[in-house]
Amino acid sequence: MNTNSYFSQYGKDFQEKIFQCLLNDHRWAGQMHEVMTHEYFELRYLKYLCMRYFEYHDKYKTFPTMSLLVTMIKDELREGNDIILRDQIIEYLQRAKLNPNPGDLDYVKEKSLDFCKKQAIKAALEEAVTLVASETYDPIISIMKEAISLGNSDTVGHDFFEDFEARFQKISRVTCPTGIAHLDKKEILNGGLARGEIGVIVAPTGVGKSHFLVHLGAEAIKIGKNVLHYTFELSESAVGIRYDSHLCNIPSNEVIANKQKIKQKYEESEFGRMIIKEYPTGSASVMTIRNHIEKLSMKGFTPSVIMIDYADIMRSTRQYDSLRHELKLIYEELRNLAGEINVPIWTASQSNKEGSEKDVVGLTNMGESYGKAQVADVVLTLSRKETEKSTGLARLFVAKNRAGRDGLLFPVKIDTSKSDIRVVEDLGELSIADAVQSSNKNTRSLLKSKWKEITGE
Repeated sequence: MNTNSYFSQYGKDFQEKIFQCLLNDHRWAGQMHEVMTHEYFELRYLKYLCMRYFEYHDKYKTFPTMSLLVTMIKDELREGNDIILRDQIIEYLQRAKLNPNPGDLDYVKEKSLDFCKKQAIKAALEEAVTLVASETYDPIISIMKEAISLGNSDTVGHDFFEDFEARFQKISRVTCPTGIAHLDKKEILNGGLARGEIGVIVAPTGVGKSHFLVHLGAEAIKIGKNVLHYTFELSESAVGIRYDSHLCNIPSNEVIANKQKIKQKYEESEFGRMIIKEYPTGSASVMTIRNHIEKLSMKGFTPSVIMIDYADIMRSTRQYDSLRHELKLIYEELRNLAGEINVPIWTASQSNKEGSEKDVVGLTNMGESYGKAQVADVVLTLSRKETEKSTGLARLFVAKNRAGRDGLLFPVKIDTSKSDIRVVEDLGELSIADAVQSSNKNTRSLLKSKWKEITGE
């Protein structure tokens, strides 16, 4: 068997995608580690990367991030060692970073894993033949059982004492900021919503869910992120005007009259890219979105963050008699999609009728299905009474947060003319205990009293 060219039959592009899959999908990398070695690669720089990648895992029981791998390579292959190999590796990793989802990765993973598993079985058969020739029969069954089981699962679990080092490796959590400093700080979202996570904005009708999603998308564009925004109620141009108003600080009803000013703003700015895609209400499923993302990938667009306005009016891939079960499935499918494409997803959800009457909307006020809250990584709620709309004041509540603290309430100002949400800075953050209605004052009077303390008004 020619062990030096197992992957040579697939070509350079396929081999590079194999290692890119190892970088992007650590679960799959664990399966591959059981059935392949770095010698399977034909290309020298991929052999070296794979060897160091698996060696790091063997030592620390976790796979290195791309940035850590780059640091390791630069340190090991300093000037005087192997500059050509170092430059080949750095050039490849830079290309992989610029194009994290080159397409066909699922096919590459399936094909290469199947190939490696077959090689493991062939090797076991060769060993069995040798044992038969020497009339040593007892080990044959266990050898074949082990070969067949290799690559079927990534791990047997976290061995608490043996895998001690893995718990103390720095976890790479790549985030997309919300643009709201109070939420992005370390003890709360720790930088924003991370890749593979799903965040939900919950509010009664007319409070500002869609505007909040535009705010999040616009703030991402400002720092060079690529935004993919799905709309199921508004037209693509209507959503685009909302982005224009936020990015250019112009009221939405004045956007058309300021066409040249807006165009000049974009020409002078280094914003990220944005795609706005409209689907009729109830027509798009998670499969529809997945197919659209793959189509965009082939055209060179890879999203950094996805906005879905909103998940409650999507179509599930399976019909249930109960709406709550159907909604929970939609959110589960979105959560799986976020993990599969390694991108954060923000969406919105309607609160129930009781939520419109509350000073603070909580998890129990998520319309139709509490199961949506169980799936989400972050749940933020917006609440304001009809009498408060003219002032723009509202309350932003961190109802659920797997990344850090929750149960925090922030007074915010919602400017729907510019899809802008900002915390009323001087009031700071309020705990839920301070903010909910008590025997002597409700939320509104509390905010008024704190504002008076600060401004004297």
